[in-house]
Amino acid sequence: MSDRLRIFMTGVGGQGTLTATNLLAQAVLDCGIDVTAGEIHGMAQRGGVVESALLIGLASPKIGHGEADVILGFEPLETLRALPYLKPGGTVLSSTEYIPPLAVCTGKAENTPLEIIKEKVATCAGKAYYLPCQSLGLEAGAVQSGNIALLGALCATGCIPLKPEQLAETIKSAMKPKIADINLKALELGVKAVS
Repeated sequence: MSDRLRIFMTGVGGQGTLTATNLLAQAVLDCGIDVTAGEIHGMAQRGGVVESALLIGLASPKIGHGEADVILGFEPLETLRALPYLKPGGTVLSSTEYIPPLAVCTGKAENTPLEIIKEKVATCAGKAYYLPCQSLGLEAGAVQSGNIALLGALCATGCIPLKPEQLAETIKSAMKPKIADINLKALELGVKAVS
C-alpha cells in the first residue's frame, strides 16, 4: 500500500457516486491523511455518467489515462469505460449489477455481458473484485447504500490507508442515525463480500 494513491470513481446519475466520493474523502481526512477530491464529469440527471477522483497524498484532483491505482465502478458498463484510466496492474472494484442506459432500455443497443467486462478488466488489472452492490444495498435497507458496500470492500482489500472501522466512524458522524445504520450494515456486507 502506497501513501500516494489515485482512485477513479465512476457510476451513473442517481446512484450517489459523488456522495460516496465525499464520504470516502472525509474518512481519509478524519484519519489525518492529506486528500484531494473532485468531480471530473457529472450529469445531474438520472442515468448520466458521473466520474470523480480522489487522490491520497497528492494535490491535483485530476487523473489522466493510465494513472489510477484503483477504479471503483458503481455500474459495470462505467467500470468498462473507465479502464483507460487504470495504471497497469492496478486494482478494480466493480458492481456486477447494471443500470441499463436509455439505448439498452429502448432496444437500440445491448449491454456488454459481464463476462466480457471481466475479461477486459483482467487484461490490465492486477486485482479485481466484483460485488452485487444494488442487492447488498437492498439487503442493508436502501439500494443507494450499495455504494457504501463498495467502499467497505475497498477498505477491506487493504489497498488504501483506511480501515473499515475508520470509515464506519465517519458514517456515524456524517449521517443521521437511521441513514447511518443502513450504511453501516452496507459497509459490513461489502467487507464480507471480499473477505
